[in-house]
Amino acid sequence: MTDLITRKRVGQLIAAAAIGAIVGFVVYTISRVTGRNLYIILGALAAAAALLVLPRYWRNVQLTQVTTTVPLLGELTFTINDDARQVAWKLYIETATRVSTQALSDQAGFMGEALASLYGLFQTTRDLLKGSRPSVPVPGAPTVEYLAVTMLNRELRPFLSKWHPRLSEWEKEHPDDPESDWPDNAACRDELRPVQANLLDFALAFARLADVRDARAAIVAPDQPGA
Repeated sequence: MTDLITRKRVGQLIAAAAIGAIVGFVVYTISRVTGRNLYIILGALAAAAALLVLPRYWRNVQLTQVTTTVPLLGELTFTINDDARQVAWKLYIETATRVSTQALSDQAGFMGEALASLYGLFQTTRDLLKGSRPSVPVPGAPTVEYLAVTMLNRELRPFLSKWHPRLSEWEKEHPDDPESDWPDNAACRDELRPVQANLLDFALAFARLADVRDARAAIVAPDQPGA
């Protein structure tokens, strides 16, 4: 294993030396050129660099208007760029693949796991927003960050702050009892359903911003309410 790493390292050093030699030769050659030929070479290099850099730059700065509806907030028109679309795509994946948007019947699953999944969505969303560049500000237009923070503060936070401590306290007092014996099990599941419906609306809005096609069909099973 050590020999393999050493050989790989030597190969990298040889490749780096070869590239350095080529670059040095090109720089030396250009430095020997004067007059009109020098301007021709520099112009060609500048044009090549522009062709490589500008398309990516324009993809990042070009703004697109997208209109979507979140019943909790009404119709919203966003002005977004490629960075915002990437954030929306990640938020769509996070919301669409958790219990946040998947039906949970009275007999299925465990509320402890559901609450843990929702808490994970809260943490992941916050970390994603902290690690992303802020959206380009456009007067009067909401941002993907606004949509995500609204989801956290108006849906996830109230539900988790109410039910997570209650279940945790009961589990501490009844460490050997099954979760089905928790007196608030049914009430917690009943309150989860409208939260899931609203989170589905947020997930579909993120999908719209990320230009995801047929997002509802991908999230909602054919036999699930709201399909």
